[in-house]
Amino acid sequence: MIHSLGRSLLFAFACSALFFNSLSAVSAEESRPNVLFLICDDLNCDLGCYGHPQVQSPNIDQLAKRGVRFQNAYCQFPLCGPSRASFMTGMYPDQTLVHRNAIYIREHVPNVKTIPQMFRDNGYFATRVGKIYHYNVPKHIGTGGHDDPYSWNQTFNPRGRDVDDEDLIFTLTPGSFGGTLSWLAAEGTDAEQTDGIAADIAIEQLQKFAKSKQPFFMAVGLYRPHTPYVAPKDYFEKYPTKQIKVPQVPEGYLDTIPKPARQSVRRKKVQIDLPDDLARQAIQAYYASITFADAQLGKILEALKASGLEENTIVVFTSDHGYHMGEHGHWQKTTLFENATHVPLIIAGPGVLAQGQTAEAPAEMVDFYPTLAELTGLKAPASAAGVSQVPTLKDASVASRDSAFTQYANGYSLRTPRYRYTEWGEKGKQGVELYDHQSDAAEMKNLASDPATAEVRAKLAKQLHARIEQANVHPKGVTQIKFENRRRVPK
Repeated sequence: MIHSLGRSLLFAFACSALFFNSLSAVSAEESRPNVLFLICDDLNCDLGCYGHPQVQSPNIDQLAKRGVRFQNAYCQFPLCGPSRASFMTGMYPDQTLVHRNAIYIREHVPNVKTIPQMFRDNGYFATRVGKIYHYNVPKHIGTGGHDDPYSWNQTFNPRGRDVDDEDLIFTLTPGSFGGTLSWLAAEGTDAEQTDGIAADIAIEQLQKFAKSKQPFFMAVGLYRPHTPYVAPKDYFEKYPTKQIKVPQVPEGYLDTIPKPARQSVRRKKVQIDLPDDLARQAIQAYYASITFADAQLGKILEALKASGLEENTIVVFTSDHGYHMGEHGHWQKTTLFENATHVPLIIAGPGVLAQGQTAEAPAEMVDFYPTLAELTGLKAPASAAGVSQVPTLKDASVASRDSAFTQYANGYSLRTPRYRYTEWGEKGKQGVELYDHQSDAAEMKNLASDPATAEVRAKLAKQLHARIEQANVHPKGVTQIKFENRRRVPK
């Protein structure tokens, strides 16, 4: 009888222990921060919260009020494919070996672990909606593009009427939309556009996660404001062309910059010296596309709040690179000027203590990986080359790094809090640029030949060469395959 009672008590105790351990496990899983990664395509810093006097971006501005806005965040390559391959792996372009579009990331680094893979390996459900890796726009809208299937548990490829309305789009080059200036003030509603559909899918997924309590990493990639600049016509009406200012380039400016820099701003022949009316229309359409994208982001963020997930979800908002809208006489991307390298970056949510503050210190997109790993208590792989921005998220006055590094073609550029220093060719053999942002934020006065800057140039050159060497270190644990001869570079 006593033995029977003892066995009963032991059994009851064991059941209780299992029950409470189960509750503890569920509680721990539910407490793990989720991640909502929001990215626009080809968006520069023409936003209200970045001080733009015209562009209306109320939802992005509101996100900045509850997070940290990085005033000086920079991409590592001002072109979609290389940039996205870089920040999704936390590796520099010379490490991913991706220096152009239309390359699947694992063609070069087959065993790399991407950011969503890290989360998948730790029990998160990884979802992609829209464009995260490279897509040709608008050609690949509605397809998987150059996506990485290893990164996700589930993917969604929205396709809207913007694709069907292609024959209505105005373009400078007949039959070309993604690589040239093109736009359309569309009929219909937001919900009919690809990005409107993406927002609705994201909202539906958030509602599912709220019910399932499954920790998630969800990346939502909007296609706007990438060309063609398509948005419902109401957004165009917010920006009358008479109120648009077109950047001007002084006579003789091109003679002051190295040949490779000159080529970078003159390579799109049909977009050189645009007539004033066309330039105004292009800028109007770009601004309209930004405000349209902001509206879709607002729907997603409102759904996050309504779902009850906001307090336990880290939100990252950014773009893949910057963008010229007539500055330096150039339109679109692929330069090493501030316009093409500077990206918006806002991080909000659990672990972000410096709410509503602005971080002035430099940040890089390769920093996303270690930052998100630390915020969620995970460990980034040794191949991730960035630094964690968590100290800055706790106190925006703390600098997590002292410079930002970008490359394009045969040029490398270093952005410090005060200067931009760029070398073309090996150690600047094809030209050097130096800009002082205290007196020349537009980077229109190249000081590289000024004897008074010799000491500054020498110091920055040393820093840049060290960064180039760092960006070429073989990523630990990752196999590299070079296209020239498909030779595997040993680990």
